[in-house]
Amino acid sequence: MELSVYNIKGEDTGRKVTLSDAIFGLEPNEHVMYLDVKQYLANQRQGTHKSKQRNEVQGTTKKLKKQKGTGGARAGSMKSPVFIGGGRVFGPEPRDYGFKLNKKTKRLARLSALSSLAKDGKVALVENIVLDAPKTKDFLNILNGLKLNNGKKTLLVTGEVDKNVVLSARNIQKVTVATPVALNTHDLLNTDTLLLSEAGLKSLEQLYTSAE
Repeated sequence: MELSVYNIKGEDTGRKVTLSDAIFGLEPNEHVMYLDVKQYLANQRQGTHKSKQRNEVQGTTKKLKKQKGTGGARAGSMKSPVFIGGGRVFGPEPRDYGFKLNKKTKRLARLSALSSLAKDGKVALVENIVLDAPKTKDFLNILNGLKLNNGKKTLLVTGEVDKNVVLSARNIQKVTVATPVALNTHDLLNTDTLLLSEAGLKSLEQLYTSAE
């Protein structure tokens, strides 16, 4: 698959780059993508939910009424779950929702997501973006030139962390900047356009074509 290289003004430079089939030409594996996204979302959960059981609520333990002869059920404590203010039965406890996922499975999930984006024509290639200072206006001009400031989600992948680019883009809604190492399947599947800088593409290929 070939992609045209655009400059930051949105003009076609006339150059074309062939994407690696080992990264962008796989048959997407939906199940491993599901597992990776499920793990990502599970890890976002704090798991701090908690309710008090009958041994944790305040209240008297004095027997409320005599055992027999009242016509009602037996009652031994105000802490019983059947009374208002009593403890909760089988309530939530703090827990860790995370689970283990093999490295090869996560790697395949990300490659599947990249291949899925390429298959759907959602990958674009731009020259390296260099900003002299962190200015949101300058970054918006780049998006306008590339016709990406359309209210849809854009994920920009750079070769390395560029402070000026990150600071310029962080206040723009639906725009995310990441390096190949920081990419995850959730963000890849949750974007409308994967915008690769030339350095970002090179770094991505080095990351996933190198020996494991």
